Amino acid sequence: MEQYANYNPMQPRKESDLRRFIRQRKQVPVNTAIILINIAIFLIVEFTGSSLNTQHMVNWGAAYTPWILQEHEYYRLLTCMFLHFGIRHLGNNMLVLFFVGDCLERSIGKIKYLLIYLLGGIGANIFSLGMEVYRQESVVSAGASGAVFAVIGALLYIVIRNRGRIENFTTRQLMILAALSLYHGVTSAGVDNAAHFGGLVCGFFLCVLLYHRRAY
Repeated sequence: MEQYANYNPMQPRKESDLRRFIRQRKQVPVNTAIILINIAIFLIVEFTGSSLNTQHMVNWGAAYTPWILQEHEYYRLLTCMFLHFGIRHLGNNMLVLFFVGDCLERSIGKIKYLLIYLLGGIGANIFSLGMEVYRQESVVSAGASGAVFAVIGALLYIVIRNRGRIENFTTRQLMILAALSLYHGVTSAGVDNAAHFGGLVCGFFLCVLLYHRRAY
């Protein structure tokens, strides 16, 4: 144990990093809850089997076109948004959501943010479902990336409405982020590019309906 003699209890207390982090998370309760729910579900899936086991993921609610259309299990369009194939898949989505989701929730409010995340994610999955039917494919899909792209699309609209900047984001930065993410999907195997594109478009137009720029 070490001792320090220069501590003065009469000096004003500075906010600790932990307190600052907690205070910042309280400003964005919906995005914080979404991230925690995704992590919790991932841990439960791992403890009961493996998130890399396709059958196990289907049992937990991953999207599978034949079961959605033929068995009318439409709930999978929602549940698949909270499932991830492996820790890397989860980490990538939650890291992007941590930054863009916080900014969007502060800009548009809790309820509207939740609507954009859920409706944008479902819209992305419906678009992906349509593309699978068109291509006559049947694959198991899961992940929050469709909803994350919806958040990016919504934030892009807000940045445009605010003359090219909102907080630390600019139109150029968001367009580069979206372009790089879409390019990574196109050049990588096993990525649902239809959901990414669908989420981006859905998020943008949902924000057109929900966002009203404050008058200064």
